[in-house]
Amino acid sequence: MSTIPDDLSYTKEHEWVAGIEDGLTVTVGITAYAAEQLGDVVFVEVHAEAGSTVAAGDTVGEVESTKSVSDIFAPVGGEVVEINPAVVDDPSLVNSDPYGEGWLFRVRVEQEPDDLLSAAEYTALTSGES
Repeated sequence: MSTIPDDLSYTKEHEWVAGIEDGLTVTVGITAYAAEQLGDVVFVEVHAEAGSTVAAGDTVGEVESTKSVSDIFAPVGGEVVEINPAVVDDPSLVNSDPYGEGWLFRVRVEQEPDDLLSAAEYTALTSGES
C-alpha cells in the first residue's frame, strides 16, 4: 500500500493537490497509488500551457506507462502558472517521487471544487480498488 500524505487533498481520478488551504496557487500531481497502478511511467505531457485557463475536470495532459495511457485532469479551475519541466524530461519522477519532484503543474486557483477528498477519504477509495 502506498503512502497517502495527510496534508494534501485528492481527487477520485487519483490526482493530489497541495496548497488548497492557501487559496492561491496549488501544485498538482498524480498519487503514488496511481503511479503504482500505471507501472513504469515513460512519458508525461501537459497540454495546458502556462498562462492558459483550465476548468476543474478538464483534461490537461496524459501520462503514458509501460501498461497504459491515462489522462491528467485539472482538479481545480484557474490559470496554469507553471509546468514541471523536470517531470517532462524525466517521467520516472512520477514513480520515484510522486509527491515531491514528480509534481506536474501549478494553478492559480479561481474555481475550487467541492469534491476534493481528504487523505482518509482517499485511503478509503483506494482500499476498495486493486
